[in-house]
Amino acid sequence: MASKVYGSLLAKALNKEIDFDSDTIKVALLSSAYSPNQDTHDYYDDVVANEVTGTGYTAGGATLASKTLTYDAANNVTILDAADVTWASSTITARYAVIYDDSGATNSQKALIGYVDFGSDQSSTSGNFTITWDATGILRGTVA
Repeated sequence: MASKVYGSLLAKALNKEIDFDSDTIKVALLSSAYSPNQDTHDYYDDVVANEVTGTGYTAGGATLASKTLTYDAANNVTILDAADVTWASSTITARYAVIYDDSGATNSQKALIGYVDFGSDQSSTSGNFTITWDATGILRGTVA
């Protein structure tokens, strides 16, 4: 499960468009029809057309709970993390999970943070669809 940040993340954080600690941060599931572009995708309107639909899944995805933002000074790494996410009793198929700031009024104002590529389609059939975040965090950024 590879995770990547969108290229505009740092600028959006420095311009106060994203506040990981206090804003509502969500994760949405996208189909294999999505073609990630770290350079040009910057807001939710760039990805929403590829959002999955299905039983047990609500458009817009799920709100991340227990968010943490930490800095590992020994390794010069900033780590974004949250509790694992489960869509219970769901029937869905997804290839990507997109993390975004849901505080904007419209999809063109909801800043993208990063995405996870599951490597292949993952499905649930009348069961749990769970994203178990990597033990080292959802996203990690090295300060050079």
